[in-house]
Amino acid sequence: MGRTILSPMIRQSKAIFQFLIVVLVLLGALPALAAGRVQCGVLKSQYLPAPAGYCALLPPSYDSQPNRKYPALYFLHGLGQDQGFLVGSGGWNVISDAQERNQIGEFVVITPQADTSFYINAKNGLVNYEDFFLRDFIPQMEKTFRLINTRAGRALAGVSMGGYGATRFAFKYPQMFVSVAVHMPALLEQLPPGSSHAGVSAFIGTAFGSPVDEAFWKANSPFAFARTANLHGLKIYLDCGDHDDYGFDAGTRDLDKLLTGRHIPHTAHIYPGRHDWVFVSQHLEQSLAFDSQALGLK
Repeated sequence: MGRTILSPMIRQSKAIFQFLIVVLVLLGALPALAAGRVQCGVLKSQYLPAPAGYCALLPPSYDSQPNRKYPALYFLHGLGQDQGFLVGSGGWNVISDAQERNQIGEFVVITPQADTSFYINAKNGLVNYEDFFLRDFIPQMEKTFRLINTRAGRALAGVSMGGYGATRFAFKYPQMFVSVAVHMPALLEQLPPGSSHAGVSAFIGTAFGSPVDEAFWKANSPFAFARTANLHGLKIYLDCGDHDDYGFDAGTRDLDKLLTGRHIPHTAHIYPGRHDWVFVSQHLEQSLAFDSQALGLK
């Protein structure tokens, strides 16, 4: 077969077509290039009997700006969840979409594995999670992910048990964190009478003793620190469903009253809803915006 000779017009049209294909390919790649990514790992510590996993949700510009340092939001998971809960629940999509739309600023979201620790040093001394989080985890994350290592660059968030842990860390160590924003936090200033003999430890784990030591629970409660700590300057956000399955709406209201009585500025909401991810997903972007603003971003 003879060679086909293309006219100048056809060659020009072909060149334009090829150029358009390249442009379309590049445009199609832009969302992937602009989006953030998730990086997970494992950290060993003398304070824990086994290594703890973690996931870091890195913002869109993280890889393209290797000299930039970022604020961090430590987002603590609830009972029965793990370090991958934001990815598995769709929370990562909410965060990523909000950052891409410039609804919130760019910060690194880090979710550490905590099992049933309630983020405290356990009564039996076997799992010293508080020591792990403060002495090992945060310093290591700040080195690994180019994080700002000052109070102004650290925020906390949490869901359920993670809400307990986040408020407790923020109230006990307000010099370390600029803000805390929690959804349906597991707040009960006192356990119901007889809880130590009602098999509660089978549900919440052994962090507070087995059976549960009610005095140890009360001493470690976020309420214990909220009553006495200097919280002025700490940005605080709370929300909970009005039909919370575990009655944590009562604890949220009690903390709201305590902070109001101490004249500590804060934001507290009781919205319609139960104790589930549906409730969290409805208000997640609001809490992210709260922490973002506290970190000096959008």
